[in-house]
Amino acid sequence: MAATSEAVVNPAHVEKTKKPPARYWDEPQEGKDENKVGKDGEQTGETLPQKHVEKAKKRKNDEDRGDAKKFISGKPDPFPGPAHISKDRMQKFKRRDKTKKIPRQHYKLKDMMARSDEVSEMAQKQAARIDLLLPEDAGFLEGDEDEDTCTISQEDISDAVDITSASKYFDLKLSQFGPYRLDYSRTGRHLLLGGRRGHIACIDWQTKQLMCEINVMESINDVKWLHSEAMYAVAQKKWLYIYDSNGIELHCIRKFNDVLRMQFLPYHFLLATVSATSFLQYLDVSVGKEVAAINTKTGRLDVMCQNPQNAIVHLGHSNGTVTLWSPNQKEALVKMLCHQGAVRSVAVDKTGTYMVTSGMDKKLKVYDIRAFKPLKSYFLPAGASCLSLSQRGLLSAATGDIVQVYRDVWSTPVTKPYMAHRVQRTVWGMHFCPFEDVLGVGHGEGFTSMLIPGAGEPTSTVWIQIHIAVLSRGRNGRLRPCWRRSTQSSSPSTPLSWDRWTKPPSSRSTKTGSKLWALIHLPKKSLFPGIRRRVVVLPAVLKGARDKWLMRT
Repeated sequence: MAATSEAVVNPAHVEKTKKPPARYWDEPQEGKDENKVGKDGEQTGETLPQKHVEKAKKRKNDEDRGDAKKFISGKPDPFPGPAHISKDRMQKFKRRDKTKKIPRQHYKLKDMMARSDEVSEMAQKQAARIDLLLPEDAGFLEGDEDEDTCTISQEDISDAVDITSASKYFDLKLSQFGPYRLDYSRTGRHLLLGGRRGHIACIDWQTKQLMCEINVMESINDVKWLHSEAMYAVAQKKWLYIYDSNGIELHCIRKFNDVLRMQFLPYHFLLATVSATSFLQYLDVSVGKEVAAINTKTGRLDVMCQNPQNAIVHLGHSNGTVTLWSPNQKEALVKMLCHQGAVRSVAVDKTGTYMVTSGMDKKLKVYDIRAFKPLKSYFLPAGASCLSLSQRGLLSAATGDIVQVYRDVWSTPVTKPYMAHRVQRTVWGMHFCPFEDVLGVGHGEGFTSMLIPGAGEPTSTVWIQIHIAVLSRGRNGRLRPCWRRSTQSSSPSTPLSWDRWTKPPSSRSTKTGSKLWALIHLPKKSLFPGIRRRVVVLPAVLKGARDKWLMRT
């Protein structure tokens, strides 16, 4: 019988001890050799005790938790901390200075001020970082050697630029109902034209799409957009009319008669008008009522503009003076003798620092409104009948049928115009389009859109243009004005009153109104100390909250 030989059993592959897969977060331990398996299955390297391995892993996990911000995918960040922002870019988007320290007893207000400063600083940093994504920059027209830019025609500019920019130079021949007054919406998208002989047209001028076109069969003195492109005001021969974007008459205000010029104050929802009877009137467009009527006692008023910074109305008179008005004062705030003859046109820049006037004495003067002193004085052979200032500080002056554009009129002496263009007939109205290098000119033959390089802001990153449009709206996305009469309601809506910001809130005031009043009058000693401790409205959103409260009341 054959002896049974012992079978040699080779261990199966699955029974081998597998080495765990390497992970990117597992770093090799220093001083530890890899376990090497020889042909005979014996380990050739030395292994560390298991306790030391567990301590090393625990220590590494603790380091990972503590320095989580410095590690990306388990590796140290080569650029720790936030990205660097230059001081010049931060200064460009600076909103306001930090608030001063307040006494300790106002601890809640102190916390609110601190949070407001943090929010303002964060917004400043975000705007500075996003500025890298906005490659557009303002540029000006530059000629070749020994070439004046004023000799370059509009046709040459339109041929040199791209197709989109070239389409912004066009002429509308409307000789039947001219001359024309014009106005651009705050966004610069829509154009409103009003002919002297009753023609009104609303146009999306970028796409050349006609929104509405009507003829009121009456002479028109001025046209003006209201808070949005859904409504506009027309100063007709007798009274003031309000129309919508479809050409439907919404309201006829007979208290405003013989209106010659209009200005809309977007942050107060007020329409300021001047008339041939020497009256300056303010209309609250939210309720359709007259807020103030001031008799200036200076004769016919046909020269008017507003200060975009503080909403003060500037009026030019036939005796050569310019007066500044506010609806809560029956007398002029300031009277300035600017010209030896009648004032023909007035314009104020967007910062509210400089005022430009032209008069019958054929002079063009630049004033510093902060000190009420003249800075520059220029002589024009035929004078300037219309003035307009762009967002970048370019000044356009119309002399008969010639439109001249000047650059840096208040910083350096100007000897020649920046650009010039001749239209077909006498200019009657002129405005720069916001956020576009476009100048709109209304004349006897219709309307002309000119290309003026460097006139508008390159990017509309500010929230000022859109914060009015996001207030209380209806289902159709438009703000619904309230045209109420006292005979239709026993408690009509209270119109916008300037006394709300100069008198303490009454017992019937809302809680939000009391907070807003206390916040505005915070530096003064208030009769309501309890309100001051309950203020929760941030100063950064004061203007928007105030407008919302006014719309609700």
